Amino acid sequence: MFSHRLAFHLPHNPISDALAQRRAAGLPILDLTESNPTRAGIVYPAAGILAGFQAPQSLFYDPSSNGLPRARAQIAELYGVAHERVVLTASSSEAYSWLFKLLCDPGDEILTPRPSYPLFDYLAALESVQIRQYPLRYDDGWFIDFEPLAASINERTRAIVVVNPNNPTGSYVKPWELDRLRQLCAAHNLALISDEVFSDYPLEVMPPRSLTGVEDVLAFCLGGLSKMAGMPQMKLGWMIAGGPDTLREEALSRIDLIADSFLSVGTPVQYALPNLLAACSSVQPQILGRLRGNLEYLKETVRGHDAFRWLEVEGGWYAILRVPRIRTEEEWTLQLLESGVLVQPGYFYDFETEAYLVVSLLTPEPIFQEGIWKIVTMDSPIRAPAGFISANGPDDS
Repeated sequence: MFSHRLAFHLPHNPISDALAQRRAAGLPILDLTESNPTRAGIVYPAAGILAGFQAPQSLFYDPSSNGLPRARAQIAELYGVAHERVVLTASSSEAYSWLFKLLCDPGDEILTPRPSYPLFDYLAALESVQIRQYPLRYDDGWFIDFEPLAASINERTRAIVVVNPNNPTGSYVKPWELDRLRQLCAAHNLALISDEVFSDYPLEVMPPRSLTGVEDVLAFCLGGLSKMAGMPQMKLGWMIAGGPDTLREEALSRIDLIADSFLSVGTPVQYALPNLLAACSSVQPQILGRLRGNLEYLKETVRGHDAFRWLEVEGGWYAILRVPRIRTEEEWTLQLLESGVLVQPGYFYDFETEAYLVVSLLTPEPIFQEGIWKIVTMDSPIRAPAGFISANGPDDS
């Protein structure tokens, strides 16, 4: 009776079982996976945000499949493009869904990076599209391995996805990589999809902000309020189309029909968009300060423990810690959870080798610092430094 697109009854894994048991027992948890800014101690300009929802026009339904012109114009201004190239969506996930509908027939293939966020498999499966992964390699920094990427292209390949910066590696697409990607897309008639939701959060250097300048191949850049304004609850994302004029206009015409079939983005959030974008000037510095502060603590702490190493990260909300292979990633994660520290193992993101742990730099500083200290001293009798205060208080397990 039901679709086989997804394995809807996912088995529990030892980590989720152990986490549920700890929560049920009421034991403290230092959550180093926190990625929800509304739960991470970020202070929002509430009055200004809420004032944006007072527009009386929000009470009327005036559907516009690609989004209200005034809202599209506001996003277009951020990127320096014509508003006709902007399509509003409820989220980047919805944008992917529409792009897969636009580009693929059932059974066609999309190339996505590995390591990366595991959502692609689910979004593609729901559209009856196949995912082929191409590897990112690490050598004092992340880069695209183009030989296996090129070898993965076949007659059913329709697009290459890049995440810029990647989640969780934090690596931006370099100019030379973009040149190679454009060459491959042009040679094989592929679209280029650039997921740029974390692009406002550079940690080391300021890279090129967007791939919206790509004009020689069909390209789509994705963004949204979830990360830009730290407001995942507002449900407003966008895609910006690029490429040769005729091809781009044909794609946008087809997207218009897809968008119209699913109805337009909520009217209130579109009218509130000026206020929500204005909040970025308050929210982004807080998030960026948190990310950079936690990254610096991670670096300094790991430097004192030779068995551990942090991997270079250029942007985004995450960091990767390479840990000794004295145990598997799952064993590391479970033993840390026994001591009250929650992290994600690298295999959640399709890391090819062991042993890596992924932590969120968005975590509030006291929790992050205590959690990182516990990781690097888990097998050591070293005591916490003088003045160290537990985020969970004196009874922390």
